[in-house]
Amino acid sequence: MGRVLPFVICLLFAPGIGATVLVPAEFREIVAGSETIAYTRVVDVRPEWAESRRQINTVVTADVISSYKGEAVRTVSFRVPGGQIGRYRSVTIGAPVFRRGDEAVLFLQSADGVAHVFGLNQGVFRVRLDPRSGRRIVVRPALMPSGDQPERVVRGDASRRAVDLDAFGAQLRAAMAAPGNQASGAR
Repeated sequence: MGRVLPFVICLLFAPGIGATVLVPAEFREIVAGSETIAYTRVVDVRPEWAESRRQINTVVTADVISSYKGEAVRTVSFRVPGGQIGRYRSVTIGAPVFRRGDEAVLFLQSADGVAHVFGLNQGVFRVRLDPRSGRRIVVRPALMPSGDQPERVVRGDASRRAVDLDAFGAQLRAAMAAPGNQASGAR
């Protein structure tokens, strides 16, 4: 009992531990739940202190190359959890990391007037240059369900392959035009 009591006291006065649980969203949920959808190129990545210097967030600014949903603007700025300031680093599992020059189709929401990516990394569809064709391709997030039933992830599955940017735009417009989706058209 003498050894258990100090342990119990430490547990009672320990700071709270937070956790993030993220349920994968289907593509149509991501489209419907986003206020802004745009193909972008990152031009600035700036970490900043948050919560009285207990956490670091990163403010990302990106030029809008083409807008699919929401107000047509030239740039978007949004906040992602995590970042590094000097020797201090804050990491949020599942949060996207951006660098200047990154291209992505972003799915953004606003909370309290601050834009953020839908479902952490679920709302970031990276755009890369295909070395074979020279065309831009969209790489889907690793886990994206297509229904309510559990799915088996299979290496090389055609549904998980990168798709041409124009074809992705067509898929996006089809999802926005689906019944029950309040999405506005492409710009």
